[in-house]
Amino acid sequence: MDLNEIREKLREVYGGENRQITDGNYDQSLAVKCINGTFVGRKTENITVFRGIPYVGKQPVGELRWKAPVDIVPDDGIYEAYYNAKSAYGNGQLETGSLYYLDEDCLYLNVFKSDEATAQKKPVMVWIHGGAFESGGTIDPMFDCINFVKENPDVVVVTIAYRLGVMGFLHLSHLPDGKDYTDSQNLGLLDQLKALKWVHENVAAFGGDPDNVTIFGESAGAASCTLQPLVPGSQKYFKRLIAESGSINQTRSPEEAIECTNKLMEVLGCKTVADLLKVSGDKLLEASAINFVHQMPERDGKYLPTDTFAAYANGAAKDLEILVGCNKDEMNFFVSSFGKEGWDNWIAGRKQEKYAKLPADEKALVDSYMNDVKGDYFQPDSSLLSQSWFNVPIIKLSECQTKAGGKAFTYYFTPESPDPIMKCGHAIELSVVFNHPEMTADTGRAFDETFCKTMRKMWVQFAKTGNPSLSAEISPDGKAKEWPLYDLENKRVMVLDEFDIHPAKESEVKIVDWERTYFLTKYYML
Repeated sequence: MDLNEIREKLREVYGGENRQITDGNYDQSLAVKCINGTFVGRKTENITVFRGIPYVGKQPVGELRWKAPVDIVPDDGIYEAYYNAKSAYGNGQLETGSLYYLDEDCLYLNVFKSDEATAQKKPVMVWIHGGAFESGGTIDPMFDCINFVKENPDVVVVTIAYRLGVMGFLHLSHLPDGKDYTDSQNLGLLDQLKALKWVHENVAAFGGDPDNVTIFGESAGAASCTLQPLVPGSQKYFKRLIAESGSINQTRSPEEAIECTNKLMEVLGCKTVADLLKVSGDKLLEASAINFVHQMPERDGKYLPTDTFAAYANGAAKDLEILVGCNKDEMNFFVSSFGKEGWDNWIAGRKQEKYAKLPADEKALVDSYMNDVKGDYFQPDSSLLSQSWFNVPIIKLSECQTKAGGKAFTYYFTPESPDPIMKCGHAIELSVVFNHPEMTADTGRAFDETFCKTMRKMWVQFAKTGNPSLSAEISPDGKAKEWPLYDLENKRVMVLDEFDIHPAKESEVKIVDWERTYFLTKYYML
């Protein structure tokens, strides 16, 4: 399908507007009373899905654009929860979720629960989608969790939306009238926090345990999961996190943020926040996308520390269990997505912006690394960025968490697509995690069924207990899978090989080139 066909399919399958029910005509067995209303879901077999539940009291539109999210208020109304809400403003060229209707009225979540009863409240897994903090949404069919919950009826799954790009991460406080916009640089993270608060206060009504919540995400969603523990007040809403191919390096400094804002202002011909408030969401999105004014979380010293790695090393998240990892050929996904010309142009810009500014001795290390990389035209650059954006930060995060006395379980995902460029690229594990073997756009094939069930079981076991190890009794192949903690001596990881899931020392699988790329984390995003 082309993008327009995908867009129409999303609207056909998920389209509609949730309305208030005033005539009493609804199935009470599908209704759940929450603080901000009673929401009526729809059932698919034994799974009830609630789509488009607002988790804020007022949506961030009009004068609330670039303002912190507003708490819910008590409401005795009864509302449909049949349809997915509109997606946050994002680039549809990057993520399927941004091909749906876009709106600033976007702070909603979805809940998936099985009718299968359990003796105790069910662990809760809250999904935070990726998309480079620029795109994506909960409506992406990949994140439809019916298959996942059908296989794992003993968990409740919630998927949340948050503001993206210029709506969610735009530094404004330096502008002449910016003194009232001191939160704008990290609104996406504050939205996520508000969603987690809603889950904490309401998920028990869906059968979930508010005291056993795991947040999980991929790419920017994974970065969000690792950053949330650093946001003041956040940790009381969850116990553990799973981060797939994303980490605390996916941030920027205030100086970088201000530079991006100034570039956007110049493109739009704006001087003040008041000027920006007059610009439509479509125009803001267009200006940022065309000029690649990339917005992302800011190490502002208010919501995020100026050094996120040091914060972990000093124990900021030591009371949480974390499960983090990366894929074998992360950046190959972007090569495949961009095409040769697009990749070459993007890399040329990246080198001019970042690589060219490295000190001579560090540049020599990087050059030495790339000179040793064999393969197609893209491999040296792809391999370097896989190291600096994904592999090294995830290993360093595991190190920092371990040094602080916390628990870190670390993985290395290796199954490959038959596509010689994609191989084991970024996001290729998503169809495994969400139990969508039919979605082969990235994988190129369905991975081994037992392997996929085992990996999902590990994710669920971690959400239940804080340890992803599987006993023989619950392992899909009947064989125990002991997942060791990451340690500072052997740096043990779990290799998620399609036909041989096994623990290994990092030195055996060589996730990181310690001498020539490890230092790059100090640049956060090379």
